[in-house]
Amino acid sequence: MERRIPLILLLLFMTVCLPLAVSGQELSQRERIQLMLWADLDAYPESAATEKTAHPSDSVFDYPIRRLKELAPYLLTGMVYGWDFSYTPSDRVRGVSEYFECTEVHPLGDAAVGIIYKKPWIENNRLYVWIEFARTADMQNTLRYWESVIHPKVQGTGRGNISEGFDGIKTACREALKDAVRSYYRQQIKNKPKEIDGKILISGIPRLTMESGQYVVELDFFLVTGTILRYTQF
Repeated sequence: MERRIPLILLLLFMTVCLPLAVSGQELSQRERIQLMLWADLDAYPESAATEKTAHPSDSVFDYPIRRLKELAPYLLTGMVYGWDFSYTPSDRVRGVSEYFECTEVHPLGDAAVGIIYKKPWIENNRLYVWIEFARTADMQNTLRYWESVIHPKVQGTGRGNISEGFDGIKTACREALKDAVRSYYRQQIKNKPKEIDGKILISGIPRLTMESGQYVVELDFFLVTGTILRYTQF
């Protein structure tokens, strides 16, 4: 059941998380990204002691607020700039193990101060909040580039352990990215390549749920292929 946040705690949330005030009319996702995020009010039992030691003076909302302030810029970076990736498919015949690496194309950096957290509420022991982020002119141009060129649209699902907190969500996102890349190239390339690199950008609203002690993240992407290296001999 939903519970409204007492005024004093709402003000605390705004003090910690709202560097800017909301003004003007609602804009499209191309100009202003809007998404709903959530964080558990309490740390997972396996990590609660560690959290208490690291942050002994935490109030009731400090833990979820800290998680939201980590999660929001991480996802926004993937939506605004995306990731470079390098993927090596597994090949048992050649004794090659699967390898996947991804790095931010560009960190959100100081632009993170423009993240707006608004309309927080509590439901089912979670703190929910709406996130808004206005793209700069350069960010809008980057999105227009991705939308104007015919890039494949791919989808991936990943999982990460709840006990790992924010790191579990990052693992789930990385696994979703790998799942999207792997699934796409399995359909496009008959013979396994030695290595593929490229870029990928979150193209839709991220979907985060929990299942059997794990975070489950579903992401939609635009994908750009860079270089495909093939084996010179069998």
